[in-house]
Amino acid sequence: MHATDRAMRPEELAREAETRGFASVFLPEHTHIPTSRRTPPPTGDAELAEEYLRSPDPYVALAAAAAVTSRIRLGTGIGLPAQHDPITFAKEIATLDWLARGRFVFGIGYGWNREEMENHGIDVKRRRAHVREVMLAMQALWSQEAAAFQGEFVRFEESWQWPKPVQQPRPRTLIGGAAGPTLFSHIAEFADGWLPIGGSGLKDALRDLRAAFEQCGRDPAALHVVPMGVLPSEAKLDHYRELGATEAVLRLPSAPRDEVLPVLDAFTRYL
Repeated sequence: MHATDRAMRPEELAREAETRGFASVFLPEHTHIPTSRRTPPPTGDAELAEEYLRSPDPYVALAAAAAVTSRIRLGTGIGLPAQHDPITFAKEIATLDWLARGRFVFGIGYGWNREEMENHGIDVKRRRAHVREVMLAMQALWSQEAAAFQGEFVRFEESWQWPKPVQQPRPRTLIGGAAGPTLFSHIAEFADGWLPIGGSGLKDALRDLRAAFEQCGRDPAALHVVPMGVLPSEAKLDHYRELGATEAVLRLPSAPRDEVLPVLDAFTRYL
């Protein structure tokens, strides 16, 4: 669900989803939305939907969800690591996974809103390389007793940082984006799976992604493939399952509780 301050509260959604037997709940991230509309909406609509303007911090929201649940996984779909200081962000993510007892799923992306990225000092043309360094630097802090990093975008001297995430060497990390060699090389290098949006060309893309996994000495059978924002049907979910998808994130309306719960109840038929 695209959480907002006017929609069903995230911790209530997580509790209701867990009660019904769902595996996970995902929330998106936008630090802010500049009023300039140089960047067109990613949905192809003429106007950017209001929920983009009202997104709460997903990491704080998921910590609240962790406090009222015990089983369901809690994910970002999609988080924006380049828009954070990597040292403090590593601490925030590790603390969230620790509080959630290893249930956090770090769904990330490179970003689509040029103005939003530019306000954070990001060179939009180099955002993929920027995200890669942020992730590698944070993973060093998460997995090493004392870590240092010297890169183009991220630099820090040897340092201690605790708590460590419960999940090692990192929380489960999924990258969203269009199929291509850069995305797949990044998934193979520092992530655990892919968040595709839409099913067109997925069969051929997954063949290439599994090959990239093998080239990095990783087992393709361990790959997480999690289609995002799915409007479900039995046929669609069967198709994803046959292709090797491990999970599907179903789309809920960004709306108050009395509108969300009937949709959530209807989705239980697919469990």
